[in-house]
Amino acid sequence: MPTPIRNNTPLVALCLSLLLAAACQTEDSEKEPEAKKPKVEKITVARDFVVEHLYSPSENKKGSWVAMTFDGKGRMIVSDQYGALYRLEMPEIGADTLTNEPQQLVFPDDKWENDSTQTKVGMGYAQGLLWAFNSLYVVVNHQGDDKMEKSSGLYRLKDTDNDDQFDEITQLKLFDGQGEHGPHSIILAPDGQSLYLVLGNHTDVPEMDSYLLPSNWDEDNIIQLITDPRGHAVDRKAPGGFVVETDSLGKEWQFVAGGFRNTFDISFNNDGELFAYDSDMEWDFGMPWYRPTRLLHVTKGAEFGWRTGTAKWATYYPDNLPPLLNIGQGSPTNLMDGGKAKFPDKYRNSLFAFDWSFGIIYSVQLKQQGASYTVAAEEFLSGVPLPLTDGEIGPDGALYFLTGGRRLESDLYRVSYKDYQKIKEASTAEPRITEEMAIRRKIEGYFGSAPDTNIVNEVWPYLNHEDRHIRYAATMALMHQPVTVWGKKAFRERNIRTATHAMLAMAKMGDPILQPVILRKLMTIDFGRISKENKIALLRTMEVSFYRMGNVKPEITNRLIGYFADHYPANDNALNRELSKLLIHIGAPYATGRTVALLENSLDDSTTTQAMLTSSADLILRNPDYGMTIATVLAKTPPAQQIYFATALSKADTGWTPELYERYFNWFYDAFGYKGGNSYVGYINAARKSALDLVPDDQRDHYNVISGDSLLTKSGKDLFADIVPPKGPGKNWKIEDALKTVEEDDTKASRSYENGKSLFAAVRCASCHTMRGEGGDIGPDLTQLGTRFSVQDMLTAIIKPGDAISDQYGSKVFVLKDGTSIMGRLIREDDNTYSVSQNPYAPQELREISKKEVTEVKESTVSIMPPGTLNVLNPEELKDLMAYLMAGGNENSPIYKK
Repeated sequence: MPTPIRNNTPLVALCLSLLLAAACQTEDSEKEPEAKKPKVEKITVARDFVVEHLYSPSENKKGSWVAMTFDGKGRMIVSDQYGALYRLEMPEIGADTLTNEPQQLVFPDDKWENDSTQTKVGMGYAQGLLWAFNSLYVVVNHQGDDKMEKSSGLYRLKDTDNDDQFDEITQLKLFDGQGEHGPHSIILAPDGQSLYLVLGNHTDVPEMDSYLLPSNWDEDNIIQLITDPRGHAVDRKAPGGFVVETDSLGKEWQFVAGGFRNTFDISFNNDGELFAYDSDMEWDFGMPWYRPTRLLHVTKGAEFGWRTGTAKWATYYPDNLPPLLNIGQGSPTNLMDGGKAKFPDKYRNSLFAFDWSFGIIYSVQLKQQGASYTVAAEEFLSGVPLPLTDGEIGPDGALYFLTGGRRLESDLYRVSYKDYQKIKEASTAEPRITEEMAIRRKIEGYFGSAPDTNIVNEVWPYLNHEDRHIRYAATMALMHQPVTVWGKKAFRERNIRTATHAMLAMAKMGDPILQPVILRKLMTIDFGRISKENKIALLRTMEVSFYRMGNVKPEITNRLIGYFADHYPANDNALNRELSKLLIHIGAPYATGRTVALLENSLDDSTTTQAMLTSSADLILRNPDYGMTIATVLAKTPPAQQIYFATALSKADTGWTPELYERYFNWFYDAFGYKGGNSYVGYINAARKSALDLVPDDQRDHYNVISGDSLLTKSGKDLFADIVPPKGPGKNWKIEDALKTVEEDDTKASRSYENGKSLFAAVRCASCHTMRGEGGDIGPDLTQLGTRFSVQDMLTAIIKPGDAISDQYGSKVFVLKDGTSIMGRLIREDDNTYSVSQNPYAPQELREISKKEVTEVKESTVSIMPPGTLNVLNPEELKDLMAYLMAGGNENSPIYKK
């Protein structure tokens, strides 16, 4: 799966479970356990659609399924993420169970022990499956080992003797990459003549036969580079994740597009245009370089600007393409076109985007506009929990989807339209495209052409086209031609937009000899009289020239300092970001003071914050494991614009005064008080330490103190707290094991009150609950917990919090007329409105929902408390914590006396 929101500390884990233990576990509870309820009850789907649960692989010991396809006979083939391939016969729509048990596909390399236990898999571990050319194509994501020898790559499976068993496996390509950011999905091209694959950013680009995106990619960002403080993707460089195309035999390979983070799936629409659903990095949540999950229009030669750490490109840079739609936090998995579904036209003309973390399938309707699209999007299906992995439109026109991944509970579902028999076949007419799309495609056809002045002359006018996708294609076309063919034409150009895009293409070539000429040409432009778009292009071109062509000559540097002197700061957040890092890079003497002033006064992030389809607050209660990180951030959101300036200033080595240093380093002390993703503190501290390295030696200790060094742990990745963390090692505690450990303990009299109290704080119970007058007030007072509930009650609530949820603390699902749903705790209601709380860390913030828009109100089947929260404790720590809870925090309790 793509990297989801992750919280590496226990956070509110145990405390929220105890909230449920105190309020939910009643001996006369008549609630039906979740495991006994029909699995479709937790699912909300668009009006007039029906969901059927067909099979549970995990319950039948067949693993956790993450990839599917349909073969030439209409049978489904699936793959366990860490195991074998299976083939299934689908029942007719309405028959909601399989008639036959799935058949495991058997290969010569399979090995069995005692005729029952498989010890070696011949083929499996697939994250991409495709039936095409009378073959099964398998994208293996795996490091070869004793379980399966084959490593990551593309394999073709054939049945050569027509006995309905695959007997020939051909390795078409090996990939150096595996894991959740390794090789992923495979699809068929619209013309049925080639294959497209998408690979994550932890996969090295193999040698290609051709490149639609020129292969001279680089990081191209001059801001202070800070890689992820927790070590994720620190060695991954451009082009990040990428898409490739190959023929049916895997002989010819072409690099199509790059700059993704970890796109899991791609899809063509009815117009033959390619799309991707790219992941985010939730550890960056709250940082100015954070990107929400995004739907991307992947044109040929596209670049989307993912770079490691702080080096990500802004979406407004002209040398990458913008997102088609920012969806929000989550973990993208499947993306597919609905064209073959027996659905109403609205959905048949949709892309369906799957989010694993929050269990949502989005319907994204595309409308042609210029050389790209505009979109309308809505929630088509959702469930809590519903870890969506893969999906396909079946031969019967229904939508089939899987849940699972990471060895989670796995299920197979089917979604059909209730009147699917009345749906007419989709039109097979050739799709119509816009004039701009035709222009863009024609320009893309020149990528990779031999040097030709005619091509240059033809694409040149399109550098000034109003459509951004056409301008981008024209710029790429220039990069496919030698500078010697068009360089003089660029220097003679008088149109501002044409000149800046031509200079940008030239800067990408990286010849240092050209740098002074490029910069002089750009400084002939009156910066104060051009549009914001042209200013961004000019600044971006200069930045790329600095990065690729080396240090600027002093004479040019002085001219640049004077050129921008009257234009910084600007009245725009994006311009100020770009100007700050550029001017700091060249050492403009006024840059430091002006940027410190911006650091202190930039309170509005709205002009650089990316609008998202899904509100962050709406996601908190959909997945308590990941949602609590969102809750924490929203309770005290970091100031992104200020963080950008602080990072830019961390490499400033001129223009400082003692007063500016005081103001700058004091900012860090306050910044540590905000909440962000897991890497937030580490990023802030890395910028702080980089800045301290440039301070005079005799002043460094002073600025180290006032900037908050005392607030940090030794690693500098977390804030210091006077709490001793669990020593562990933990274990996967089950109720019966934990109960036996606690109740058979014959040393209760010697349980440690101090350690129990410390553990209560270490796993953050105290941030939500009061114990003897101390703690938070999000949940109930736990002082009397031990007098009301047994040890088994408490352990059940902690280990399996979803088995019983109190009406007082449970959440509700409000299903709206437009098919979307909202989750929250119902705080109050009147004749017209429901008022719900969605953030446990900001319970006073209420969302108003009009009752006129609500079609149904359902009880949430998931506790806000994630399971497994005791797993950080060893047996002795478990005993001490349970003793503390049973004693109600009273050190004089009989529990602590012989």
